[in-house]
Amino acid sequence: MEKIEEIMEKAKWCLNCKAKPCSTSGCPMNTNIPEFISQIKEKNFEEAYKILLDNNIFSHVCSLVCPQEDQCEGKCVRSIKQTPTKIGELEKFINEWAIENKIEYKIAKSEKNGKKVAIVGSGPAGIECAIELLKNGYDVTIFEKEEKAGGILWYGIPDFRLPKSIVKKIIQEVEKLGAQIKTDVTLGKDVTITSLQKEFDSVFLALGATKSMVYLLSEEEIENIYESDVFLKAYNENRFLKNLGKVVVIGGGNVAMDAARVAVRMGAESTKILYRRDREHMPARKIELEEAIEDGVEFVPLTRVISANTKNGKMESVNCIQTEIVDGKAVDKPNTEFSVEANTVVFAIGLKPEKALLEKEGIQLNDWGMLEVDENGMTNLPNVFAGGDLTESKSTVCRALAAGKRAALGIIKKS
Repeated sequence: MEKIEEIMEKAKWCLNCKAKPCSTSGCPMNTNIPEFISQIKEKNFEEAYKILLDNNIFSHVCSLVCPQEDQCEGKCVRSIKQTPTKIGELEKFINEWAIENKIEYKIAKSEKNGKKVAIVGSGPAGIECAIELLKNGYDVTIFEKEEKAGGILWYGIPDFRLPKSIVKKIIQEVEKLGAQIKTDVTLGKDVTITSLQKEFDSVFLALGATKSMVYLLSEEEIENIYESDVFLKAYNENRFLKNLGKVVVIGGGNVAMDAARVAVRMGAESTKILYRRDREHMPARKIELEEAIEDGVEFVPLTRVISANTKNGKMESVNCIQTEIVDGKAVDKPNTEFSVEANTVVFAIGLKPEKALLEKEGIQLNDWGMLEVDENGMTNLPNVFAGGDLTESKSTVCRALAAGKRAALGIIKKS
């Protein structure tokens, strides 16, 4: 944890703007950022902690994984001509100080109102929706297809970025509030939207985007080709994959960075990230790429993987072509083909909702395969709401939380 003197200096950098763009347009959860920083300036750390958690029980998570440079810090008035206030570092400090000093935060809860809500998915959007509803007197049952609750926080984000103890604490909090969590329950198999509608007053879908985007590397069946979610889940369940050899990760987002760093920890002989765009156009946070490189990952930009070369069903290398950025798009450069040694490939080029499952359930999707929702988070089905990666591509944890909160408020409004 940083020294208090250093933290006080960082807090003083905040101008305490009346317009608060960091909160109003920068933070998806609209955290009262100048107010919590004002409390730090006065050394009222416990009050700062209360302000953060009154608005967002996931505050510690957000301080660790949110892209502050694009969100709160990106909107800081200081950033126009100077460096922005280090909001993420201040938020992280307060949460770590609270843990160190055993500060307990108690969530206030209303009397029960007799209404029941089903939430499908226990990631950030699902848990946040549950918390808001429980605070307002609703009975909430969360259905999770995996063995443990937490969604991407548990199975997707590695522990070196987000300690599991933080996730466990949040799950315990939602259970303390009265949520019933049922694991190993899959939508479309164990329950349907129709069956949930019969039992509950409202349904919130927070399944996340679970279908990996991949493309064919060979007509042959090849060992050691993984989808990023499967690869990360294996690590998070402590099931280290063996004989990875030389690993190539295809993609340029934060998931690609996580997959590459996980490959290193699972014993890869070498790990390279091959990305068709350059560093300037990659979606991954700068710090995530820097930390991957520090871990020994090699970043190879302007490279598109075309196919794989195999021998007896085992991968030996991948064929690539150099690209260049033209009008913001990655375009192949003629006659620049080359190969890269590879025994394992991890696809990290994105995830999308399971279209067939959702359409079978009667949900309306847009042209991009996302669920259509109104300003309250409601789908085309009455009293069926949705949020998170189901409704927007490349959603961050904080944006998923905001979607969960919006849906909860929508459910309350419609009740």
